Amino acid sequence: MKIGIISDSHTKVNKAQNAIDMLLDNGADFFIHAGDIVDPDTLDILEACKKKYIAVYGNNDAHLVEYHNRYHLVQEPYYFKLANTKFKLMHLPFYMNNDSEIIIFGHTHKFKVEFIEGTLFLNPGEVCARNKPTSECVMLEVLDDEFIVKYYTQKKKEESYTLNEIFQFQRQK
Repeated sequence: MKIGIISDSHTKVNKAQNAIDMLLDNGADFFIHAGDIVDPDTLDILEACKKKYIAVYGNNDAHLVEYHNRYHLVQEPYYFKLANTKFKLMHLPFYMNNDSEIIIFGHTHKFKVEFIEGTLFLNPGEVCARNKPTSECVMLEVLDDEFIVKYYTQKKKEESYTLNEIFQFQRQK
């Protein structure tokens, strides 16, 4: 299963749209937004792509509670199973114990991927390009025997995303 992951879109709806479109073009089956959505138009984009998705509230998303029943919004930490894999989703990196196979978080606006004692810790970076002149997102492929993380970036003056790096991790059985 291919999972498109973004975080920290804030008010940059067009940047979120570009990332989601690119991830769709690359075969995303499911989407995760790791919080700080800020603009409900980003949730409309996720709905319109006709793929299942989940989005966690970030520290700048309290106003989105009025949309809670309209979209697939969850509170952190949120545990779920997808592709026979236990996930934990949060925005703030406060629940970083390895009680799931994959832990996805945002907030820091910095891409991070680590595989520690059988757990993949993943922050897709910022899609909003606020702290640096680059939008970031990730495609996570969950296979029976491994996790593949593809890290994409788009510089402000570039028209499309570039695949920067690929990380592969053997799953612990």
